[in-house]
This record gives sequence, structure tokens and C-alpha cells, in this order.
Amino acid sequence: MSMDTRAAPYSTGPETATGPLTLLGIETSCDETAASVVRQAADGTVEVLSSVVHSQIDDHAAYGGVVPEIAARSHVETIDGIVRRALTDAGCDWTALDGVAATAGPGLVGGVMVGLSYAKGVAMGRGLPLVAVNHLEGHAVSARLGRPVAWPFLLLLVSGGHCQLLEVRGIGDMTRLGTTLDDAAGEAFDKIAKAMGLGYPGGPALERLAATGTDEGAGRFDLPRSLLGRRDCDFSFSGLKTAAARLSQGLETEADKADLARAVQNAIARQLAERSVRALDLFREHHPDLDRPVFVVAGGVAANATVRACLTEAAGARGFDLVAPPMAYCTDNAAMIALAGAERLRLGLTSDLAVAARPRWPLDEARALSNPAHALGRKGAKS
Repeated sequence: MSMDTRAAPYSTGPETATGPLTLLGIETSCDETAASVVRQAADGTVEVLSSVVHSQIDDHAAYGGVVPEIAARSHVETIDGIVRRALTDAGCDWTALDGVAATAGPGLVGGVMVGLSYAKGVAMGRGLPLVAVNHLEGHAVSARLGRPVAWPFLLLLVSGGHCQLLEVRGIGDMTRLGTTLDDAAGEAFDKIAKAMGLGYPGGPALERLAATGTDEGAGRFDLPRSLLGRRDCDFSFSGLKTAAARLSQGLETEADKADLARAVQNAIARQLAERSVRALDLFREHHPDLDRPVFVVAGGVAANATVRACLTEAAGARGFDLVAPPMAYCTDNAAMIALAGAERLRLGLTSDLAVAARPRWPLDEARALSNPAHALGRKGAKS
């Protein structure tokens, strides 16, 4: 069985950058067309000069989810205007940039190709270094957009397409501790919301409905708790998704729906916290000298207040500080891509113009290949 092994080919320059770096970042991995200008000082301090995100929610709402062909077409139509607006908002022109970074994967490959191709054109036309960024590495550094976060730290990356725990020691130096065996947490939120008729995007709609339910009412619903007997850090949400979808079919009142939404939200938050506790303990074993280690939660689901509260409690009980990106940088954005690009450029790592878009690109590729959570396909290891 063949597979894609094309990691972004980084070449190392003769010297690392020592001064401030200003990068344009471009993100088109799913249904947001985003561009941002970020300046990173020599001491690592980050300033987001602009962050522009064009949402395609209205384009996909009628279908109840993202349609790849529609997403790619929208990226083509809007990317030039979004980039120009990002430069204008930042108060700079092309000459102020030290490089351009773009998502090269993972994601919907049609969309990834649009942003990466645009970045290649900028790099070639303006004579700028190109940095192809792993979208997940962007999420990994996104907390540093709000405050300094030192390496190493434990990361829970939890979004619509990804749910994994990683030990992050630095740029390009990450080890997967656990991953979902089926659905991601955000995917479960969205699919359950769709089964309940809450519309798109489902995750925020389910959270709003859950806020009107009660814990007592939520306790009426018998939802499965997956992987209780396993001593690893993996996740599973498919059983919960199926059970909740089935229960939703028999509900007649809005109060009942609100209670089920609350039960679902509590169950997902509880599993995220329970599995994270195992990873917190592992991280402690690996780094016993850290006085107050950091637990970073990033990705779209990090914006959910109940999830944050459960993870904050779990982290505090283990002596960790929980850090999340500012709300604006939890969901897909280009500021995190620009920052990841700046981190790589500072290390002298740039990409060749021949770099290819990748639908799959695990952060810990060695572990994804040696111990895959999903069967390997022609597109490569999934996580």
C-alpha cells in the first residue's frame, strides 16, 4: 500500500535570525480564508499586526458541513483581497516582510493548494523566504500569540478534525502521547448537533443550547463512557455520537433537547479531562524538574467554556497551569501560521518552492507510521 511521505522539505540556512522578524501568514486548510502579519521580536515577544479571516459559513450552511469544492473555489475568489487587507491593516507593504508562511497541510487539499500556491507566488515575486507550515504546528504555537509559553509543554489539540495529546519540546520536536481512535471531539459536537437539527456550525450551536439545560436534566440521559479500562491517553467519541443521535430522535420539547445538549457537552468535556490526566502524569514523569509545567489546550473546541473549565480543574489538580490561546486564535487563523513560520525562519529553516500540499501530515510522523491509530492509506498516516 503506497503512502504520501512528502514532508515539507526544509533547508537550513547558514545562520539563524537574531533580529525581529515580520511574516505574512496564509491559512486555507478548510473553510476560512485567512491572512495575518505577525512580528516576532528577538526575545520571542509576539505582536499580531493584523489578522483577517473570511468565513465561508453561509456558503456551506445549506449542506450542513463543509463542501470541499465550494471551499476551494471561495479561497480562489477571496485570497488576494484578504492578503491585501491584512497588509493594509498591519500598516506595512511587501518590503516590510522578512518571509511568507502558508499552511501546506493537513487539510482539504484543494484549499491548501490555493494558499500554498499564492504564498509561492509571493515568495518568488518578492524574493522572500517561503516557510511551509504544518497546520497543527500552528495550533501548537497559538497560545504564544497571547503570552510567552516556554518549551516544553503538554498540548491537547482539540478541534473539528483533530484530537490528540502531544509533548511539545520545540518547533518540529513533538511526541504524540494519545489520539482519537475514531471521531475528533469537535466532529462529535458537530455531528450530534446536526442530528438534533441545530444547524451549522454545530459546535457553537450545541454549546448555546446546553447553556439553557440543567445538570439534573442532563443526568437523565445514559451516555456511554469510552475506553474506561484502557491505561493509555487515546480518545473515542463514536459511541457517544451514535447514542446521542439516537436519543435525540425521541425528544419533543426544547427543554429536553437542551438537557441532552448539556449531557453531551459534559460527557465530551469529561472524557477530554480524564484522558488528559494520564498525559499530565506522563509529562510529569518525563520532566520532573519543572516546577509548574504548562498544559496548553488549542483548537476550536478550546473555545468551549465547559471544556476549558474541566481541563483547568484537571490541570490545577496535577500542579499544571492551563494556557489557551486568545479566543480569536482558537479556531483556524493565519496569525498562528505566521508565528510558526517565524519560529522556523528564526532557526534558518525555509522551504523549497517545489514543496507539495499534503492532505495528511502528522506532527509526530515517526509515531504515526510505526503505531498508527488509523490504517495507513494512499494519502499517508492520519495522526
